[in-house]
Order: sequence, then C-alpha cells, then structure tokens
Amino acid sequence: MRPGAGTTRARLAAVLVVTSAVLLAEFVGALLTGSLALLADAGHMLTDVAGVAIALTAASLALRPAAGRRTFGNHRFEVLAATTNAVLLFGVGGYIVVEAVRRLDDPPAVPPVALLLFGLAGLAGNLVSLGILYPVRQGGLNIRAAFLEVLGDALGSAAVVLAAIAIFATGWQQADVVASLAIAALILPRTWRLFRESMDVLLEAAPRDLDLDEVRRHILGLHGVVGVHDVHAWLITSGMPAVSAHVVVEAADASHGQLLDRLCDCLRVDFGIEHSTFQLEPATHRDHEHSAHD
Repeated sequence: MRPGAGTTRARLAAVLVVTSAVLLAEFVGALLTGSLALLADAGHMLTDVAGVAIALTAASLALRPAAGRRTFGNHRFEVLAATTNAVLLFGVGGYIVVEAVRRLDDPPAVPPVALLLFGLAGLAGNLVSLGILYPVRQGGLNIRAAFLEVLGDALGSAAVVLAAIAIFATGWQQADVVASLAIAALILPRTWRLFRESMDVLLEAAPRDLDLDEVRRHILGLHGVVGVHDVHAWLITSGMPAVSAHVVVEAADASHGQLLDRLCDCLRVDFGIEHSTFQLEPATHRDHEHSAHD
C-alpha cells in the first residue's frame, strides 16, 4: 500500500462531490444561456466526474493485496482508469471544436450577466477542488490526471468569465465561441500527454527518466560481475518501476548472496527502484539461453 492512500481516497471523494455540484450548475447554466463555452466546460466537467469516480475506484482496488494470478496486485487499474479518462477527454475536445466552428459565423445571443454568474460559480468550485488535491498531486498517474483535469476546468471557467465580460462590455457574441475553443485547446494537448504516459505503462516501455545504459554501467561496476544482459525495465504503475537482468558472475562461490544484496542496493540507492530481479549465472550459461534473450 502506498503511503497516504487512505488520505488520497478521502480527497478524491471530496473532489467528486464538489465536481458533481459544479457540473450540475454549469449544465443548467448552459441550458438557460445557450452558451457553448459553458456547455463545453460542463462537458469537460462531466469527463472529470467520470474520471474522478474512476480514479476513486482504482485507488480502492489498488489497496487490495496481491493474490492468485495478480501477483503485482491491482495497481494497473490506475493506469487503465487514466487511459479511459484520456479517451473520454478526446471525445469531448473533438465535439467542442466541431461545434465551435459551426457557430463561429452565426453565434447565438448569450446573456452576459447570467454567463458571468455561472462562470464564477464554476471557477469557485474548481478552486476548492484544486485546494483539496494540491497536497497529493504527485501521488501517482491517476491523481495527477485528476489534478490536471480540475486545473483545466479552472482555466476553462476563467475563460467563461472572460467571455462574459467581453460580451457585456462590447456585445461581441463570438467571445463565447472563442472561449469554447480556448477550453478545447486546454483539453487536447494535456489529454495526449496523459494518454501517451498511460500507454507507455501498458506497453511496458522503460521509464522515461531511467537511463538503462547507466543501469548497466552501475551493475558492471560491482565487484564479482563480469557481464550483464537481458536487462528489462518497466512500470507496474506510475511511481513503481521494476527491473530484471541476467548478471554474469565469476565462478560460483558463497559470496553470491552478498552480490545480490549489492545489486539490489545499487538499484534502490542509485535509481530509486525497489522491485528488482536478478538471475546470477556463469559465463557459459548464455550459450544455452533462448535467442529472445539479448
């Protein structure tokens, strides 16, 4: 179990309540005012409600201990939740862009005072949610996704407020459409980053901040090691890297237990990797290995 997991779940639950209330208020506001910007922000809030609900479920499942065939536990649910969330956000962002382009030449009249009130209400709710999540924002991929979503919502609500002020001051109704496009511009790039990061985990790519050549150099620098190959690194979930390697050693002797300790210490101290697996083997063993081993 990760440190603070219970606190994280409580914060996610609180954000779910606040976000649901903001969603309802903005959806009603979009119906009353006809504002695309407010509807876009409400649609974004809908994905956030779904995303936070998924994150909360994933956080609960991740607390279950490893058992049966799930030898790493349920940590991957967090990554699946983040991927699902990204797909939902892509759909919302695409809809906003299409609808904004359709309205650009002939925008409907939007009452600026009502738009301003609903925008301010949404902004206030988003700021409360940001305050709740800020202390745990680096707690994992799913928490980072939830925090970024709420941050995007806050910026989206700010765009709604600015659009209302522009319409009130100048009568330029296209401000509502421009604000909706600004919200889409907030949604899509960060959604791509979230999707790419979650897919890297699912495809078991090596962590982006881990230099495997450096890992090899550190292993080869240990006394008793004459070679290393078949090195693999992946993420079980965000913040949980794992490494495995075949380590070629000198003639078998009683010091191999100490060598294993040094190998594990090397990865833990130098690279922050707690989960490592090493196969110690003599130089002649490689001749018998399958060709899939590099």
